[in-house]
Amino acid sequence: MKRSAATCRSPAAACRAVWLAVWLAATVICLCSTQVMAASTLDDLRPLVVTKTWTEHTAEKQGETQTREVTAEIWTAAFQHRIDETKRLEIPARDEPYYVDGPIVLPSGATIVADPKAEIRLVPGANTCIVRNANLIGFASGPVPADTQPDTDIAIDGGIWSTTLATTPAAPQGNVRGGSGRKPPVPGVHGVILLQNVRRISLKNVTIRQSRPFGVHLANAHEFTVENVTLDRHRRDGVHVNGPASDGLIRSVRGDSHDDNVALNAWDWKHYTPSYGPIERVVVEDVTGSPEGLPSANSIRLLPGVKKFDDGTLLDCPVRDITLRRITDIKEFKCYDQPNLEVGRDNDSSVGVGRLERIRFEQMTFHRPGTIEVHADTAGLVIDCVTLAFDPPPVWHLLAIGPKSATYKHNPTDITKWTEIYSPDLDCTVRNVRVSGVRLAGSTEDLPLERLVTVIEQRLNPDYPRTTPRGGTGRGIWVR
Repeated sequence: MKRSAATCRSPAAACRAVWLAVWLAATVICLCSTQVMAASTLDDLRPLVVTKTWTEHTAEKQGETQTREVTAEIWTAAFQHRIDETKRLEIPARDEPYYVDGPIVLPSGATIVADPKAEIRLVPGANTCIVRNANLIGFASGPVPADTQPDTDIAIDGGIWSTTLATTPAAPQGNVRGGSGRKPPVPGVHGVILLQNVRRISLKNVTIRQSRPFGVHLANAHEFTVENVTLDRHRRDGVHVNGPASDGLIRSVRGDSHDDNVALNAWDWKHYTPSYGPIERVVVEDVTGSPEGLPSANSIRLLPGVKKFDDGTLLDCPVRDITLRRITDIKEFKCYDQPNLEVGRDNDSSVGVGRLERIRFEQMTFHRPGTIEVHADTAGLVIDCVTLAFDPPPVWHLLAIGPKSATYKHNPTDITKWTEIYSPDLDCTVRNVRVSGVRLAGSTEDLPLERLVTVIEQRLNPDYPRTTPRGGTGRGIWVR
């Protein structure tokens, strides 16, 4: 089967409808934002700037940290005064970082415009986000109600944002959590830039540098654009979206992240989400993995599920009408069930596998092996126009359908502490799969479907725990 250039450029009618909704949302956002202006000085705010001294750790040599004393200016009150006064904060570049000791809080209609070289850095031990919207509301105990009085028309453009200067995994400067504030915290929030309970927001041209929380954390967000995000030695997810969320565009995410570059988590581990619900009508495009040899997860996650609240209420959290296109060198697309290992899988897991509906992958390029791993009940999965610029090994497949199994050894010497990472005993059913236009670089012929798709059927490992993983009884069911 042959393909033309037009085939790769022409999404299906359903995809056009998704894109139209996102384009309209992005247009509204652009109208409420303003052009980047030549940043003025902040001299009039200096009476609100204070000077403090603290200790920071830096990586002077590979694998080693050094301690230094830092005396620097704290700009939190000054920045907040400008926002409260005019709803617009312009941050010019300078040689030193602008330190803050807590979040800059943005009401509806507020804008931050920062020079691309202006670094806004969190003071060690603050353990909060750097910037957030005003009306955060957590929904740990039930579904999000219809009216939450969201903040609207917020724009952030530019800047280098770092909560930790996390030079090594063991040196987070006391900033492990991207909380909403020192008190009272909203459960589940975890971002360098935190926008939760928002409508019509725009975030673009930002760098997230050496941080431990999610770079950009969105939740209960509708009509949003996140564009041109650079991840610089980042320690967690780059752009992380929790449900409910809809009508979004995530574009141009690049760099190195030690977790998912982009995550759309409708269901999620309870201490990393302030809310749950469907994620729908989102376009993710122009995402590029890190260069070869640079440590990075190079992954994108789609996580549906069914949330069971403490009172027994169930909430379906599907992921649907999602387009991922122009994706380069992402090695793992995580579309699989994964219980919460940090609090115990029996204490926090989805009620069965979740649902994926109308998911489209197109115009993807792989210079190294990458796989779309699906362990969810799926209705509608399209893979189109893929270039393989590597020699695929015999065991490699582009699409894997079915449950995974892996063993996490909390204590390698105590097998009673070992646990299964995934859900290998659960089946999933996948329908309406279409794979086309997958070729080796330079070839004019599509690879056969049987070479590209594998269906997984787990088996229990009779030799466990002497050998791992345990395996399971679940299987993937591909309805062709």
